Amino acid sequence: MSDRNPSPAGGPLVEGPRDPEHDATASYALEPEYAESLTRRLLATTGETVEVRSPLNGAPLAHVPQSSADDVAQAFARARKAQQAWSRVSLDDRAACLLRLHDLILDRQDEIIDMIVLESGKARKHAFDEPLHVALTARYYARTAHQHLDTQRKLGVVPGLTRVEVNRVPKGVVGIISPWNYPFTMALCDGLPALLAGNAVVAKPDAQTMLSALLGAQLMEEAGFPADLWTVVAGPGADIGPEMISRADYICFTGSTATGKLIAKGCAERLIGCSLELGGKNPILVLRDADLEKAAEGAVRASFSNAGQLCVSMERMFVADQVYDRFVERFVARTEAMTLGASLDWGVDMGSLISQAQLDTVVRHVDDAVAKGARVLTGGRARPDLGPYFYEPTILEGVTPDMTCFGDETFGPVIALYRFHDEADAVARANAGQYGLNASIYSRDGARARAIARYVKCGTVNINEAFGATFASIDSPMGGMRESGMGRRQGSEGIHRYTESQSVATQRLIRFAPMLGMSDATYAKVMTANLRLMKKLGRA
Repeated sequence: MSDRNPSPAGGPLVEGPRDPEHDATASYALEPEYAESLTRRLLATTGETVEVRSPLNGAPLAHVPQSSADDVAQAFARARKAQQAWSRVSLDDRAACLLRLHDLILDRQDEIIDMIVLESGKARKHAFDEPLHVALTARYYARTAHQHLDTQRKLGVVPGLTRVEVNRVPKGVVGIISPWNYPFTMALCDGLPALLAGNAVVAKPDAQTMLSALLGAQLMEEAGFPADLWTVVAGPGADIGPEMISRADYICFTGSTATGKLIAKGCAERLIGCSLELGGKNPILVLRDADLEKAAEGAVRASFSNAGQLCVSMERMFVADQVYDRFVERFVARTEAMTLGASLDWGVDMGSLISQAQLDTVVRHVDDAVAKGARVLTGGRARPDLGPYFYEPTILEGVTPDMTCFGDETFGPVIALYRFHDEADAVARANAGQYGLNASIYSRDGARARAIARYVKCGTVNINEAFGATFASIDSPMGGMRESGMGRRQGSEGIHRYTESQSVATQRLIRFAPMLGMSDATYAKVMTANLRLMKKLGRA
């Protein structure tokens, strides 16, 4: 929740008087000095600020300074200078910074989690996923740095006489535009491999969760990354995004499909690369041989983690006829047993939505479905008694194509159930629509489930798990097919996207032209014979 405020950064609230003992919005949820220690990291000189409030209770968190086009230009100028020096730092020294960051994040995870909960409203157990994921990412890339980035020998055209090496050269300055739903991990995890590869980063986190991203930037500096190597700017995406695209050597974006298409067009105009993790309408398939208790437990996490505000969370569930009723009984019971609350403490199963706009979308989707005949098995209500943007975890049945939530992404705690009899039909229905980010299959037969996964048009598929198995396995790529995005984070693809491959070939003794008075025709015959010989020898 944010509102524009003309007062200077960290300025006092002008409304009141109010009693903080009875009104959470009457005083800051964070110490102003602490918040200001983070916001002054921004490169922002406009004098304009945005007041950010916690979705838990409306309490103000900070006034966030806003950046201008000139500030973005300055950020890239500083980043380019820092990158030139950083690219000459040894790979081992870069990796050492990541390992120090790993330890700092684990040591200060309580501070990080508190900030995430205050800014996003999510339950503490879901906020914990964020420092965990960033630490995993930092450690993975530090330990595999040489595997991904060392110069590699390749086959030369003439064995023994042609030596070919491929270098991984940094792009330069990477622009990262990150979302609000996972404000710490999405702000950092994509940028860490960019730094390891020798790049600098200019980051624009979402306005609603700027402080979590700034805390991450502070920790990186404490871990030893040089000043200006990771610069943060703030402002509306429509204003700041084009300025970043016009200057970056690569853009990494996580967010809506509509915005992703605009970014792809801007990058295409400049012939620079981009990676885009976009929307999803992710399916779960519960097969007839599934462990129903395991499937019901996983379905709760798949549907309601972070109140459904997770790109890889599930909004469509296809359940085999043979187990449908028994599964639904278990799923509804587990959902109704969930605890909801606005708290920094452990023990809450689901927190708040991020904003009024997000709540409005959820209400509109559910009300539309009910008005057109869908049945609410549980949930279906806003809970203003808990906080301004709470909505109950909701299970719908009887959702049809004329309902908005059938094909449009809700991005909230709402899932629709569908029966199926034939597994091929279930896969076809799971593949329907334009998205293809994440899927989940529950079956006691892992080999059969993995075989089915090959026909599911999603970038990641989890077997007997909601999303954590793929998302936390940093060695494997993660991203979307179709309108769920392009490019991949994690694994070798997640770091190679920030590099240019450079082939260097050294030739000895012979040249690729006629020698010793040989005619062109004779040279052609000699080369043809050589090609036939190489095939007989089994050479690639």
